[in-house]
Amino acid sequence: MEVNVSRENNEITVRFSGRMDTLGAQEIVPQMNALAEEADKTIILDCTDLTYISSSGLRIFVTLRKAADERGGKVIVRNICNEIRNVFMMTGFLNLFEIQ
Repeated sequence: MEVNVSRENNEITVRFSGRMDTLGAQEIVPQMNALAEEADKTIILDCTDLTYISSSGLRIFVTLRKAADERGGKVIVRNICNEIRNVFMMTGFLNLFEIQ
């Protein structure tokens, strides 16, 4: 699991690459917790190269969304593949996030 974070103006883009299985999610928790501290901005979760997401990965997304709600920010999920879109649909995440 690879994560690339870039900042421009009031937006933070997080690009995920690989499988966000339980082990991969655990590896990126420290980065995502640090990112939650900046949740007063717009956080874009770019999933173009994300091939799988587990419940641990979904928990990371929800944690960021809650932090953004508390701090007046916003979380946008972009470029999810059909498999991940199905996971989002089954778990109700399509209603929790702005999907682009």
